[in-house]
Amino acid sequence: MKRIPIIFVRAALIMALLVGCTDILNEQPRAIYTPDYFKTEKGVYGGLTGMYAHLRYIFGNAYFYNSTLTGTDEATWGASGTGSGFQYFDLSGAGQITPSNSDASNLWFNAFPNINTANGIIENASEVGISEALISEARFFRAFDYFMLVQTFGGVPLDLGAGELKFNTSVSRTSARNTVPEVYTKAIFPDLRTAVDNLPAVGRVTGAVTKTAARLYLAKAYLTYAWWLENPNGIATFPTADRVDPDGKNAQWYFQQAYDVATAAIGDPGAFGLMSTYYDVNLGKNDRNKEMLLYADHTQTSELYNGSSLTYAGGGDADNFAVWMLTWSYPTITSSKTNWSSPQTVNSVQREAAQGLGRPWVRMAPPHGVFTNTFADKTNDSRYDGTFATVYRGNWPKAGVTNPTLFNANNMEVAPGEAILSFLDDEPGTAVDYSNAVYKSSVGAGVLPGRADYVVAPSGISRLVYPGLWKMGTYRTDNGTGLGQPNAANTRPFNIAKFSELYFIAAEAAVKGAATTAGKSAYDLINVIRARAGKWRWDNNGNVEKNEDNSAAMIAATPVTIDINYILAERSREYYGEGYRWYDLVRTQTWQEIAATYTICGPTVGDHTKSTVTRSIEDFHYLRPIPQGQLDNMNMTPDEKDAYQNPGYRTNG
Repeated sequence: MKRIPIIFVRAALIMALLVGCTDILNEQPRAIYTPDYFKTEKGVYGGLTGMYAHLRYIFGNAYFYNSTLTGTDEATWGASGTGSGFQYFDLSGAGQITPSNSDASNLWFNAFPNINTANGIIENASEVGISEALISEARFFRAFDYFMLVQTFGGVPLDLGAGELKFNTSVSRTSARNTVPEVYTKAIFPDLRTAVDNLPAVGRVTGAVTKTAARLYLAKAYLTYAWWLENPNGIATFPTADRVDPDGKNAQWYFQQAYDVATAAIGDPGAFGLMSTYYDVNLGKNDRNKEMLLYADHTQTSELYNGSSLTYAGGGDADNFAVWMLTWSYPTITSSKTNWSSPQTVNSVQREAAQGLGRPWVRMAPPHGVFTNTFADKTNDSRYDGTFATVYRGNWPKAGVTNPTLFNANNMEVAPGEAILSFLDDEPGTAVDYSNAVYKSSVGAGVLPGRADYVVAPSGISRLVYPGLWKMGTYRTDNGTGLGQPNAANTRPFNIAKFSELYFIAAEAAVKGAATTAGKSAYDLINVIRARAGKWRWDNNGNVEKNEDNSAAMIAATPVTIDINYILAERSREYYGEGYRWYDLVRTQTWQEIAATYTICGPTVGDHTKSTVTRSIEDFHYLRPIPQGQLDNMNMTPDEKDAYQNPGYRTNG
């Protein structure tokens, strides 16, 4: 994990641009930025390129990813996540989140240096005639980082050592936190409004921020701040502040602004829009498609521009390795070269750099409710099939095993490309036999009569064996006829913001009382997303073409009255596993209501006994702790440091 713990001393090492005619961000290392550097065209481009590069150290980093999902209804700890932050963030009795072990610290240590870079550009670039469109890219990222920080930690410092929103070039070992309203009204809203006014509809280079991206974040910031002002469940904030807007606006005014900005972006999308099917949104070959407004970019063509080795990654720094956490150890599945009466076992599903496979770390696992509640409709709604890998197919020839068939479940033969293990969509009429008396997979899966594939029913999903996260899986074009490089970090971009979220933001604001326009009620907006989810062109887990339009059925199943819980359920169907969930539940103050209990089977081979787990989610958990590394490097008394920390995480309570 990349850390810069000395308060907010400088505009961080990231990358500097070699200005040219290319349409991609061209990165070269630079150690430190100075005010004079930002008064040059090269300096501004270099600082901006560093801002895009800094996203890699947050998004796609598995430990920050853990802090956004584990402990919600989307994820709990996996079999290999014991005794670590993956258990601590679950809040289910195996440990506590502390300032020293919090994986949210990754955001703190990477956002503040980037904010200081933005300060340097904004403060100095206009002196040499740099356009406001370029400066507004820096404004966008300063607002983006502050928005992430204020949602995660509460009020944070606007003064990094040289004054509020000023570029700091000297070591500062003291710090004072601003209140939540100050962060929004002094930094986030002004920067995003300016960015909306000045950013282009089409990015200056591939992946650059645009007017539409700025509108999405302005709308989302308005929405989040409106909830903060309303505070429906009386959750405490820190630093302590009245839930009063400095400009005299109330929560309803901000909900209306969120709706108006989001619907304006939908009506004026620029180069963006919805893909025709959900499957195509996340298909590897469609990366950087028109639905993607912001992403932490990676590439398989260059280790420099990828930010990571193309052959092996250890899991850290700029590696995109988040999806490993929700990938179970499928390479341990065994079949036999001979009849099971005298078996010669072989790993029939080899580790491969393919979207449904990839590298398994088993640190996180999806609870049963993901399959029985969130994705209850697996027939009409394509999002389950477009999210998970549920069928694991034989690929042993790519590992040099020459047998044309192998013996699998029920002593039946399977060929390459056929199902070796399947997660069933629903509980079967005949109970799955997980006993030792059958030809049993080494991973503890079961059998059903007449099926050659091992099976796991929804009720048998465990911390060890569960469907993989296909939507974020590895995609490379350099595998040839072999297994490729499955031990490298993902070379796909990590998607941060999608055009589709504008519909959810506007719908949520409408549910909270925003006045709506014709054809854009919460019901209308949600049904745009649901209608798209009903359109199939490919059965991902069946591995066959499927031209089917279930849009009418999806719309018919939408409740006439949309409430917040329904929007949250739809958000989880749309964005499962993408790192939105903790922020959604914290924003709406529904974390305890939605995620306080869950069911799952245990972490050992063959454990298919469902247990109910209760989490201890306290009000203070709605903020993450200020990192211990920050406190250690401040020249302040122990009492001052304790007062700086969020309540619930303090040394003295």
